[in-house]
Amino acid sequence: MIDKVFLVANQPNNNRAPNPPLGYSRECDLSEAKQIRLVAEFHANRIRPSRIAYRLGIDIALIDALLAGEYQASFFTEQLAAAQRRRRDLRMRSSERLRGQAAYEIRVKAQRDYDASLSQP
Repeated sequence: MIDKVFLVANQPNNNRAPNPPLGYSRECDLSEAKQIRLVAEFHANRIRPSRIAYRLGIDIALIDALLAGEYQASFFTEQLAAAQRRRRDLRMRSSERLRGQAAYEIRVKAQRDYDASLSQP
């Protein structure tokens, strides 16, 4: 399988419209591994790809390729699974401040969301 290379910087001879539009875009000076970790973290928290691109300055083509499993699939799925576990654990810890039915409902919902995210392809 041939790995595709995604350049994050804006290229002057590129005819594809940048996402986000010029004027709103930010240069992303993060390493590729850090970008993949952040995309996984945002995706685990159900943030839209266009919003991820806007917030972090990561190329939307890279985000789409990661989510489709076309680029760095094994590394991205590892990072996504870790982010989903962190999200579940954080929600479980936040339920410890509550008592009774409210705490139980938060724990059940956190576990149900985690299980649903595992069953998605």
